[in-house]
Amino acid sequence: MNVLITGGAGYIGSVLSKMLLDEGFNVKCLDRLFFGKESIEELLDNPKYELIKDDVRWFDPGVMKNVDAVIDMAALSNDPAGELDPEKTMAINYRGRERVATLAKKYKVKKYVLASSCSIYGFQEGILTEESKINPLTTYAKANYLAEEAVFGLADNKFVVTVLRQSTVYGLSPRMRFDLAINGMTLGFYNNKKIPVMRDGKQWRPFVHVKDTSRAFISVLTADKEIVNKQMFNVGSNDQNCQILPLAEIVAKGAGFPFNFEWYGDPDHRSYRVSFDKISKILRFKTIYKPSDGAKEISKALDEKIVVASPKTKTVEWYKYLLDAQKTVEDVEYNGVIL
Repeated sequence: MNVLITGGAGYIGSVLSKMLLDEGFNVKCLDRLFFGKESIEELLDNPKYELIKDDVRWFDPGVMKNVDAVIDMAALSNDPAGELDPEKTMAINYRGRERVATLAKKYKVKKYVLASSCSIYGFQEGILTEESKINPLTTYAKANYLAEEAVFGLADNKFVVTVLRQSTVYGLSPRMRFDLAINGMTLGFYNNKKIPVMRDGKQWRPFVHVKDTSRAFISVLTADKEIVNKQMFNVGSNDQNCQILPLAEIVAKGAGFPFNFEWYGDPDHRSYRVSFDKISKILRFKTIYKPSDGAKEISKALDEKIVVASPKTKTVEWYKYLLDAQKTVEDVEYNGVIL
């Protein structure tokens, strides 16, 4: 199967790409490479792998030729990043994905899988299923919902569309991110002997390891179209619905540190618990990793200098750096040159 992954050099995409190659898939990675190509450097010599540096808003539609399935991950991620420029977030995360799906159907791609997010549930009580009402509180969440609606509208018997609403992801990746809850907690403890916890620590959030969520995408690719077409699945496990402060204790234990924490930020207005019964029943999907596993592997990688915290590992910081750098170059440049 020939698979195109938009955002394939990203935090999840780089892990998923390697897993797909290991499973025998051919992989095309379409990525803007905001964060460089170090995350997929080891894949570039693989004859089954192709890198296309481009943007979902204007890539050449011919990219879709001979593609059997599309996994659409390209996005300005996550909630804080989405607020940097709400208009561009909508252009990429909503209209960009709509464009990808529309072109995929035009070029007779058989399967399209959208990477969405459980963040669209916003703030709600109770256990939420795929049938529950949504409450998107951020531009990122709203764009995800609009993208879901747009791509579902394209589905038919020949164009299979599936939406995966992912939990908050954690774990080690070649394109490491320390702006995600468990990853950030681990880094904070490693550097400062304390875990930063967003106030007031009572908020609920579902979590999933980056390798587990990657396995969910592969499960959809290999499933019979009858059971995944026009279907939405929450991705995670019921036992990883966690309140943030108790989660911090789990992370401390997994990383091998005594528990200590400090508050940061304003109280988080996102709080939700999610049911993962549907994906478990229909796709027989079960997670393998737990938050303690993620904390342990990240702490070990920091020890061994496999990953190093930098502006590139915190999405909003890196986007701000790029925007500031562009302005500096524009101010200095004259007659098309800097020097």
